[in-house]
Amino acid sequence: MKMVKSLAVIGLTCFASIANAADSLTVYSYRQAFLIEPILENFTKETGIKVDVVFSKKGIAERMMREGRLSKADIVLTSDFYRLMELVEKDLVVPASSDILKQNIPEKYRSPDDEWYALTMRVRNVYSSKDRLGKLDINYEDLADPKYKGKICTRSGKHPYNVSLVASMIAHHGEQETKTWLEGWKANLARKPQGNDRAQVKAVSEGLCDLAIGNSYYLGKMLQDPKQKAWADAIEINFPNQDNRGSHINVSGMALAKHSKNQAAAIELMEYLSGDKAQQVYAEVNFEYPVKADVSPSKLVASWGTFKADDLPIYKLAEYHGAAIKLLDEVKFDL
Repeated sequence: MKMVKSLAVIGLTCFASIANAADSLTVYSYRQAFLIEPILENFTKETGIKVDVVFSKKGIAERMMREGRLSKADIVLTSDFYRLMELVEKDLVVPASSDILKQNIPEKYRSPDDEWYALTMRVRNVYSSKDRLGKLDINYEDLADPKYKGKICTRSGKHPYNVSLVASMIAHHGEQETKTWLEGWKANLARKPQGNDRAQVKAVSEGLCDLAIGNSYYLGKMLQDPKQKAWADAIEINFPNQDNRGSHINVSGMALAKHSKNQAAAIELMEYLSGDKAQQVYAEVNFEYPVKADVSPSKLVASWGTFKADDLPIYKLAEYHGAAIKLLDEVKFDL
């Protein structure tokens, strides 16, 4: 009798553990807490599914590899495309097949194999000095124009945002032409690549250079920061290549972890993140462009005007990543 009672208790305990697992998820996130937590709190209110988040600026892929089958990750949120590519290359994610995800996210902004999905878009803009150059009709190719010698600032060429741009140039122009372009761009730099995107805008405002490369959403963040607003007020935001292929796009994204213990709930969260409510939060809070076509950008971002985006599928950038790194090394871009 005692044995039967003990087995019953064990059975109930196991059932409770399974039920708790089914009602909870763990997200590993490169995205910052201020942006993600409000969205996840709303998801929990609507579904009853609790979400725990592990935030990290780096090393998530390495952590998941160490954890192996014991990893608690159900979903990974990344801040750029190459973090997604890293997860795929290290076999840390599995396909998340969902009609809702495919309906919400355009084909060019998701993996052909359903291994990752973009969540937001950023334009790689060219910022120009409002006083010295004004608004420009400019192409990325113009960064190599000798008329800009000593007038351009940028962060490291090896940063994922710039590697992505170089990869897109290879896709459109081939390696040799892109190498020549990189040599010309380097020759036009006012200083060695350094700092982040905001630091380039600061340099333009201080007269160290007249042009800078930066992601679109940083301008919105600087305009809202009393300490940086003066920098942002000193520049114009330009959307390159509007008369031809369109501006280069990078993305943040998400993927389903390989060892997720609750794939159904994880996909439900992924669908929620691609939906109207979450997409609007990304737009309003972080000044990014929603990947869902019928969700509008924030009023501030909309005030910058409409633009044509490059139609190159994001997943194509992975094909040219290695070549982009090789060319940056060959021209010694950061040295």
